[in-house]
Amino acid sequence: MKIIKDKVAKLSFVAVLMAMTAAMFYAPTASAHGEKSQAAFMRMRTIHWFDLNWSKEEVPVNDTMTISGKFLVFAGWPETVDKPEISFLNIGIPGPVFIRAGSWIGGQLVPRSVSLELGEVYEFKVLLKARRPGDWHVHSMMNVKGGGPIIGPGKWVTITGSMSDFVNPVTTLTGQTIDLEKYALDNVYFWHATWFVIAFAWLIYWIKGPIFIPRHIAVSSGKADTLISPLDKKVGLLFGIGTIVLVAGSMGATNDKYPVTTPLQAGLLRGMKTYQMPEPTVSVKVDDATYRVPGRAMQMTLTLTNNGDSPVRLGEFNTAGVRFLDPAVHVDETGYPDDLLAEEGLSVSDNSPLAPGETRTIEVTASDAAWEVYRLADLIYDPDSRFAGLLFFWDANGNRQLVTVDAPLIPTFI
Repeated sequence: MKIIKDKVAKLSFVAVLMAMTAAMFYAPTASAHGEKSQAAFMRMRTIHWFDLNWSKEEVPVNDTMTISGKFLVFAGWPETVDKPEISFLNIGIPGPVFIRAGSWIGGQLVPRSVSLELGEVYEFKVLLKARRPGDWHVHSMMNVKGGGPIIGPGKWVTITGSMSDFVNPVTTLTGQTIDLEKYALDNVYFWHATWFVIAFAWLIYWIKGPIFIPRHIAVSSGKADTLISPLDKKVGLLFGIGTIVLVAGSMGATNDKYPVTTPLQAGLLRGMKTYQMPEPTVSVKVDDATYRVPGRAMQMTLTLTNNGDSPVRLGEFNTAGVRFLDPAVHVDETGYPDDLLAEEGLSVSDNSPLAPGETRTIEVTASDAAWEVYRLADLIYDPDSRFAGLLFFWDANGNRQLVTVDAPLIPTFI
């Protein structure tokens, strides 16, 4: 009976090992992302993306597109998230369907991490080269050390053509031109196979004898030392020495073959150039803010004061990448993602032009299914229960100004 149990255990172990090996070679296709699962307060009170533009909606393999726009590092950054002192401008895509050919913040190339200042606006651009055909959700994204990835708005982009045609040529410091897509690929396969064979041989050796039940009995009875034989020690020493020799020898051969190398660059760029938005002439005070759960609408009572020389009107409320517009004031023609654009989602109790020197209290309602679809309504379950966003005002000449709002949000269920 014990022999049968031991054989069953061996077969089970081998089956699990084969299943894990097979899983390594299975890569299901991913399409969209889980930005909806990111906490609402994270999306509302950290990075505000606006003026975004995806240069193309259809890109052939080997062709390029850009994602550009601006982002505001919110001054009321939540205390539970590490400050963006070490941040990396990134793109959220399902795997290497694009390669990033370049990233810029304020016109400066940023191939490494940067330090961002709270309350500042930055202009950015990312150049992408199409690699894998398919329909892909492409997001702006900022990785913050200690805060994780902060995902911005995403748009579907189609890549056409064949992945077999993709090339990624670069010129090295020695003047040699190589294709990074296929460079040293045989060497990669060789080393993966080599270490797999070594690891598999190690496992096979240790499962050649009794595995679970006999060894458990030996350990329970205080005879664990009898499980390791002199031969086992010799085999372990042989594997250890062989591994060290293999690593040292291959490293020496590599250094001889490639004497000129440059280490990975991991420095921090500081003093990034900020984007100077027009100084707002409208002051905004949030008197009250509620979220009406049955109606999927946020209602704000705002007191506005126009300290400028021109009448202005409220045209947009932007939060977590969702844009609520008053079409009588502003109509978006940039091709912004439809699921993030509530073209008639902003209503104002009195949106007549606010004259210079005038103070007015208004009721503003931002309503759309996006509150539930993008799980922004989850904010009411947050212990802090605060919302934040951007208000955009326009004058008669089309000049725009930005004002941030940040206040507690109270849920209502009637």
